[in-house]
Amino acid sequence: MNRFAKTATILAAGVFGLAACTNSAAPQEGEPGGSSEGTDAGAYACPAGTLSAEGSSAQQVAFESTMAAYGEVCGNKATINYNPTGSGNGIKAFNGGLVDFAGSDSALKDEAKEGESTSEVEAAKTNCGSDAWNLPMVVGPIAVAFNVEGVDNLALTPSLISQIFDGKITKWNDPKIAEANSGVTLPDAEIATFFRSDESGTTENFQKFLSKTAEKDWTYEPSKTWPTKAGEGKAKSAGVAEAVSSTPNSISYMEWGYAKDNNLAIAALDTGSGPAELNAESVGKAVNDAEVKGEGNDLALELKYSDLSEGAYPMILVTYEIVCSENKDAEKGALIKDYLTYMVGEENQAALEEQGFAPLPTELRTKVAASIDALK
Repeated sequence: MNRFAKTATILAAGVFGLAACTNSAAPQEGEPGGSSEGTDAGAYACPAGTLSAEGSSAQQVAFESTMAAYGEVCGNKATINYNPTGSGNGIKAFNGGLVDFAGSDSALKDEAKEGESTSEVEAAKTNCGSDAWNLPMVVGPIAVAFNVEGVDNLALTPSLISQIFDGKITKWNDPKIAEANSGVTLPDAEIATFFRSDESGTTENFQKFLSKTAEKDWTYEPSKTWPTKAGEGKAKSAGVAEAVSSTPNSISYMEWGYAKDNNLAIAALDTGSGPAELNAESVGKAVNDAEVKGEGNDLALELKYSDLSEGAYPMILVTYEIVCSENKDAEKGALIKDYLTYMVGEENQAALEEQGFAPLPTELRTKVAASIDALK
């Protein structure tokens, strides 16, 4: 069953009416949903209540899957509604006091945007009455997926990816691609590129990676909108994935899960230390290489794109749950704390891999669990 079918099943089962249970019914060590030594913040209290959250669409499937699993553990009385309107809208709703927490593919910014007098960090603190924390929770690798006749394995550098998607390399047997793929027979065929025609956080993070690793070849300012005229636009991740699947000699960028669901080949990424294949281990190495730029229990990350561990795959996006460190409503705060404790748990993180997400590496997951435990 692919992740879209799973999502449909989750929704049909009434995922938005999640169970509340008593402390005596909370799972114990070794049971489904129970704590793991050194990582989880203890067995779950399963408080009743209602929460609303909004933001990143990149984490939607992961969030819904987690809600369903948490509901099974706790029994179907607590309600957690998630509206995938996009990271920017989620932060605005959170800072405006319209939702209880937000999901965002980037941490709160501490500098005010042009034309605004208040930064996201300041606005969040005003709304919370306390500091807001960025808690990395979902890691979404970005795949460069291809459908090239006779080619199963392909290695690409950031420079090659930039030139292909900017229309500067137009044939698969271009000498530059051939040099990076010794021993691979590349067809004498035109490259068909597809990009997201809608505004997309995946598009922005894809461009961020290229602008950091191939700045001479990718000179565009990263944004949610595709900047070049090369290629053909398709709506949503499902659109570009279907286009690559049905078009010989084509290539596009998309979330890992969409590439997996469509059985597409995925290029290995060579940032200077040899080709790294996309898998949970290689993504985990890239996340471990990231630096925590937040202070204390705020775990905003600074991703690294160079000087990486051998085998790291750094074309990733990290979705944060943005929460008040001290919730004005104690009951809501207790439910947020319990739900996020489950979300960061080892078993739940491992389950997300089946849907195209990478589990948080142990060291970071331990830090996130500690921050959640400190919520009030």
